[in-house]
Formats: sequence, C-alpha cells, structure tokens
Amino acid sequence: MIKGDIFFNLAVRSVRINFLRSMLAAIGIVIGVVAISSMGMLGTNMQLEVKDQLSASANTIVITPDVVRLGPTGFVPGSSSSSSTGIDKDDLAKITMATGSNGTVIPIYSTNTEFTINSVAGRGSVYGLNPLDIPKFLSLNQSYGNGTTDIGAGEVLVGAEIAQNFNLKVGTRIRIGSFNSASRPELRIAGVLQPRGTVADGVSTDNGIVVNNNWYTNQYGGEDEWSQVNVIVNDVDNISDIESMISAKVNTNEKTPVIRIRDATSQLATETSALSTVTTFIMAIGGISLLVAAVSIFNVMMMSVSERIQEIGILLSIGTEKGEVRRMFLYEAFILGLLGAGVGGACSLAIGYTVVEAMIGTTAYFFEPASILYVPAAMLIGVVVCVISGMYPAWRASNMDPIDAIRSEE
Repeated sequence: MIKGDIFFNLAVRSVRINFLRSMLAAIGIVIGVVAISSMGMLGTNMQLEVKDQLSASANTIVITPDVVRLGPTGFVPGSSSSSSTGIDKDDLAKITMATGSNGTVIPIYSTNTEFTINSVAGRGSVYGLNPLDIPKFLSLNQSYGNGTTDIGAGEVLVGAEIAQNFNLKVGTRIRIGSFNSASRPELRIAGVLQPRGTVADGVSTDNGIVVNNNWYTNQYGGEDEWSQVNVIVNDVDNISDIESMISAKVNTNEKTPVIRIRDATSQLATETSALSTVTTFIMAIGGISLLVAAVSIFNVMMMSVSERIQEIGILLSIGTEKGEVRRMFLYEAFILGLLGAGVGGACSLAIGYTVVEAMIGTTAYFFEPASILYVPAAMLIGVVVCVISGMYPAWRASNMDPIDAIRSEE
C-alpha cells in the first residue's frame, strides 16, 4: 500500500515540515479548481435551463415572412404600408390546409411600442391575438388577481416582468403608445401572464403585452398581414413532416420562398452552441490560474530538492534506486495536488452554488450529473498539473551524483 511506502512517508514528512510553504503553493491549485468547476457548472446550468425552457415549446412550429419589403414609410410590423410586411390571408389558408387536423394554427400580430403605467414609461412587445387562441399556449398568474384571457377591445394581458416591475394587479390601467404622444389609448389590465422565460415560439410575453387582434389592427393597421403564424402540433414526432407539407404548399418557388419555418430544435442547437463556446472560453481563462499554480508547485519542488541534497545523496549511496527517489518527490507533488484539489472541490460546491444562484436565479439543475461532474473533473486536472510540475524536480533529484550530493553544504 502507498501509505506503508517509506518514500511516501518521507514525502509526507517534507510537506509537514514545510507546511506553510506547501499550503501557499497549493492555494493556486485551489483557485484553479474553483475557477474551472464554478464556471463549468454555471455554463452547464445555463444550458440546461435554456434547454428546459425551449423544450416547453418543442411542439411549436414558427412561421415568419421570408422577405420583408420596406414600404414608403419604412417597415412597421403590422402596418399596411407594404403588401409584403407579413403573412397574408391566402398563405394562412395554405398553412391551415397543410396542417389539417395535425395541429392548431395561431396567427399573431406583433410590434414594439412604448407604454405608460401610473405615469411611468416602459417599452415592450405588443402581440395581437384572437382571444380564443390565447389559452392554447398562454396561462394566467392568478396571484395578481382573478383575471381572464377573454379580453375585449379595451383590455390587455401583461407579462410577468412588467407586472413585477410596475407592481401591477388586475384592473390597473395602461396607456399604449409613445409617452410624448397626445393620443394614447387607455386599456384595462385583465390579467397577468405566467412567466415563460426563453421560448422558441417567438412570443416573449414576459416583457410583453397581449391585446385583442381587432384592437391591434384598428390601432396599427395591417389587417390580415400577420407578423408570424405558430402551429402547435398534436404529435411532436410529426413536426418535420408537417413543416415539409407547409413548405411545399406555400413556398412553391424555391428561388423566392415566401415563408421561413423553424422550430425549437434549431433554436436549441444555436443557443447550446453559443453557450458552450462562452463556457469553454471562461473555463480557459480559469485554467490560466492552474498554469500559475503549476509554476508555484514547480518552484516549491525545486526548493525541496535543493534543501534535501545531502539526504538524497545518502539515499543514493546506500543503494536506493533512482526510480524510488523520483517516486518520493512525485509523491510530494501528488500530496500538494491532492490537498489543493480537495479544498478546491469543497469550495467549488459552495462558490459554484452561490454563483449559479446569483447569475441564473435558480439552482434547480445544480446537482444534475452534467453540472456536478465539473467538480471531480477540475480536481483531477489540479492533481495532474501538480504531478507534471514535479516531474523535472524529481528527475533532477534522482540523477544527482551521490558523492557530490553528500559533500554539498546546506
């Protein structure tokens, strides 16, 4: 056993005698392990949260106009200034026909605008929806008061962030339009929507307002020119087939497609790739601290060799193998790495948990295998870095001439 190895005991003795110096060197390993594992866990938790949120709309196909031509006054979503600002009535009919009984088709108007609540201005998205379509993919948060999704022309639904930031409740009045505009319609808040987070269906209601589709077209124009059309499929396994049928029905000319079709799968791949790149970059920065630690460990090991030249000479002169001398110093490097990695691993759990909670707002995915795996991985890297740093000092010690080593002065 390694514990009964005399050379391991000599390595432990050396670390104990120079405990303060050894611990200062190990601190670099602690910092490196904490940096790599914490940043890795943060990135993984972000990916898992995004994946979970996007999976909630995995059964939704999002259809948007492929080309938007600017009208004489520029593009305003929902505006009638251009005949190509959205999906028209004929295209909607084709989409509905292609979907058939395999899903639910929901046409959506949208734009961005300013709004005012209790003389405080804000800005967000406005979505025009048929009240009958709202319950099909949106739900209410009744903690703000008993609301309803059956909104009339003078009623709206607001997102969770707006409700929280403005301390709203059902019945509060909201004015939609520029704060400097003389005529801004006032509407009653009929309900507050549940938070949705990152979604793939193109309807980000957390900082948005949902209005009756008739009110929307009266206010912004562009009747029967929808900004997008969502198709909620009954069976997610059929989503590719439905997309193909819709494309074949609407995009009859491959050179000039009318619509673009996407779903959660493509957005999830994009989001995951971006987050993975950011996570890798941050972890690489954290890995720099391990390089600094490696230099520190190398310096400590070289000092240990220099201080124990006579001891090494005696060991070699009584027949100790060079490999055994090397092993003694590699043991010392291993012990330093193990101490640093152990403390770093424990700190990583506490610091990583705090970082994830502060940056993401939830630790629901913290103890998932994909997240927690970064702790032992970072600890292993820390130990390996220490052992590699001790290789040259160990080699130098084992190749000393025993006579010259014994004659040397301390």
